Amino acid sequence: MGLAVPLVAAAYFRVDRAIRVATAVVAHNVCSKTFVSGFDPQAVFAETMEREGLRRLRPVLTFRLDRAARTVDTSALGLTSRAVFREGFGCVLLNGSKPPYFLKSDLDALRTPKAPALLPEIAGSEIVEPEAPALKAALDHAFEEPVEPPFRRTKAVVVVREGKVIAERYANGVGVDTQLLGFSMTKSVVNALIGLLTQQGLTSPSLPAPIPEWRGASDPRREIEVEHLLRMTTGLALDETNSGFDPSSQTIYLEPDTAATAVNAPSVAPPGKRWRYSSPTTQVLARIIRDATGGPEKALAFAWRELFNPLGMRNVTLEFDGAGTLLGSTYMLASARDWAKFGLLYLNDGVVGGRRMLHEDWVDFSAAATLDTDYGAGFWTNRSEHPNAKARARLGIPRDAFFASGDLGQRIVVMPTQRLVVVRLGDSVDPSGDMRGLARLVKEVIAALQP
Repeated sequence: MGLAVPLVAAAYFRVDRAIRVATAVVAHNVCSKTFVSGFDPQAVFAETMEREGLRRLRPVLTFRLDRAARTVDTSALGLTSRAVFREGFGCVLLNGSKPPYFLKSDLDALRTPKAPALLPEIAGSEIVEPEAPALKAALDHAFEEPVEPPFRRTKAVVVVREGKVIAERYANGVGVDTQLLGFSMTKSVVNALIGLLTQQGLTSPSLPAPIPEWRGASDPRREIEVEHLLRMTTGLALDETNSGFDPSSQTIYLEPDTAATAVNAPSVAPPGKRWRYSSPTTQVLARIIRDATGGPEKALAFAWRELFNPLGMRNVTLEFDGAGTLLGSTYMLASARDWAKFGLLYLNDGVVGGRRMLHEDWVDFSAAATLDTDYGAGFWTNRSEHPNAKARARLGIPRDAFFASGDLGQRIVVMPTQRLVVVRLGDSVDPSGDMRGLARLVKEVIAALQP
């Protein structure tokens, strides 16, 4: 009897799948940060294994990187994962029995704009050193490390005021063109792509989500609208805990077609009544983008033509899953300046160079709180009565601010009243400490710019 209980528990919770999530996370992140960002794979592996949940597997999880084959293999307790890199397209996990779909896009052509960027250039080729001593001190503090772990590992900070970089700093081995992984800041990019489709009349938040699997007459999921997906209020059983056991983590890291798995999740609550953070929800939006534009290659072309090139974003990599769907939940890499340019689209209310790229109420819609949370629609927000929003405001992040947020402390803070965008990128495993550090950075930047 004593043995039966743990065996039943193991069968129910599928420990093997949770371990495979861990090996997949490590394989993908080491692949992206090595081959795209250019970091040392051993350092990336060591930093990645400090994450909560992965630390327990540190004695048994190993990796092997093959530069010739451009692959990363990971293994733990006999369970393995592999990620493969393709120049310009980043990394993809090899899940399932079939080979992944590899896009056939001409990236050089996509990255060659047909017209000058709408957004004026925000800085020259050299790193912009802060002129004010108080601004320099703010950056000094952003890169300070505690004597003992957990370390914050800030990799880049960029401060933009009125459309120009006024201060920036980079860690050793990182430069103005280094592409850095945004993790869930990619969800905010998906918000922009849906916003562009809305502006062009190809979708709308108020429309039923165009998912054939949900069209059954008695299917409660037919009531799910695009807005529910943006706000993560679908009511689908896709809650995210980052434990490895949760359906969200397993969908993103174990399934070759992330969106197909997500759309087949059952409903557990009426749409619009229940909020749960959920990366697969964003993968459904990524599928909508793919289908609305005409397929994987056209989705990538749409992103470059309608978003990146108009903003002058040059150092960007979008990664896709094995089915050719944008990994919009987690995997876009871009330089810190390019992430700042993205933030300027929202600081400027969706208008760039005199052209309205996003609908006139899109930014306020995106920053408006969902139900009783501090989450908006693809962004986190201080425009909320939630305790987290109030706490951030007390720490110095303005009440009208909203921000793109990714794992390990990736942030784009948009502050309309101050006309500021602050980008912080790094690999912190201390979220509370990182938020305190970010709030200090924002508070000190605002103070340094007071007349």
